[in-house]
Amino acid sequence: MQKTNHMEYLPHQEAINSNIMDIILDEWENADFSKFDSNDVLAAISKDKKDLNDLKALLSPAAAPFLEQIAKAAKIQKEKYFGKNIYLFTPIYIANFCDNHCIYCGYNTKNKIKRQKLNLSEIKFELENIARSGFSEILLLTGESEINSSLQYIADACRIAKQYFSNVGIEIYPLNSDQYAYLHSCGVDFVTVFQETYNPNKYEKIHLAGNKRIFPYRLNTQERAIMGGMRGVAFGALLGLDDWRKDALCTALHASLIQNKYPHAEISISCPRLRPIVNNGKINPKDVGERELLQIICAYRLFLPYAGITLSTRESARFRDNAIKLGITKVSAGVSTGIGEHGGKNKTDQGDAQFEINDSRSINEIKDAIKRANLTPVMNDYLFV
Repeated sequence: MQKTNHMEYLPHQEAINSNIMDIILDEWENADFSKFDSNDVLAAISKDKKDLNDLKALLSPAAAPFLEQIAKAAKIQKEKYFGKNIYLFTPIYIANFCDNHCIYCGYNTKNKIKRQKLNLSEIKFELENIARSGFSEILLLTGESEINSSLQYIADACRIAKQYFSNVGIEIYPLNSDQYAYLHSCGVDFVTVFQETYNPNKYEKIHLAGNKRIFPYRLNTQERAIMGGMRGVAFGALLGLDDWRKDALCTALHASLIQNKYPHAEISISCPRLRPIVNNGKINPKDVGERELLQIICAYRLFLPYAGITLSTRESARFRDNAIKLGITKVSAGVSTGIGEHGGKNKTDQGDAQFEINDSRSINEIKDAIKRANLTPVMNDYLFV
């Protein structure tokens, strides 16, 4: 059977008039990190406002010996704009059905896992349990299945979430702008979508089937979400799928282009690395070690001083406790990535997780770690009038 052209929109997918993808792909094709030397790195560190060449220098191999200086500069920049605050949120996975065949993901339609979907009563019960922990921000996640997790199902879940949380985010399959407008009317504030990799050729090889196979539709998701009225959007590449320098460069450039085009929107970047999944424990981020991840985080912070940067429980407690002192502004806490793990289903009925987490500490343990770092855990700073 002939595969769908990954660069052509499907009939139901909204194509918007935007040149952002072309700018990003040009950088992916032509970026050359080998041309930067130590002088370029030191110059980039010292500049008040970083441009794209400075970002490339900070991500280059020449920057590796200067990681301590880069981290110190990132710490100063973070505290200048965010103070000592570290924001906390938690995700709730409400369904793990997926229609896509993505070879690196535990949810992919070909992977034989236990599939589950919470009903609305179970969602309400789980959200009540989470709210008792003091969270004011929640992220609702589903597998990417429009069949099993319909727009209306997600909308109903978001309406329930808004009863308990002042800030509601979603990480679901990409939508058209009118669909985002509908979810915004149901209480959604924030949309997270990972491009996974900005290399269109690698993207085609690892996304074998499903709507997610369409590269440009996914890349333009954040812009459609803002067009639909969302207050903010988050970006991310799954580090380790391809050239991490180019993926980090394109992630930051993508966020910057959206920020410049829509200055009213809140911009955030996540820094996920590959993690082992159900039925494939050998998946790993290859050449993206913790030093490389820290280099990426600090380069993001220096290039995008106003952007939030999120670090999930994919990373170890030790790494997260150090990263919050530098460029990170938000961390997840009290995380369970399976379906029904916040009390909505019996243990034997729970659905399998998308990936393995690394930092399994409770919310109170993470808050204590933040305080030990002389930082302030913040559950909510949004005031809606």
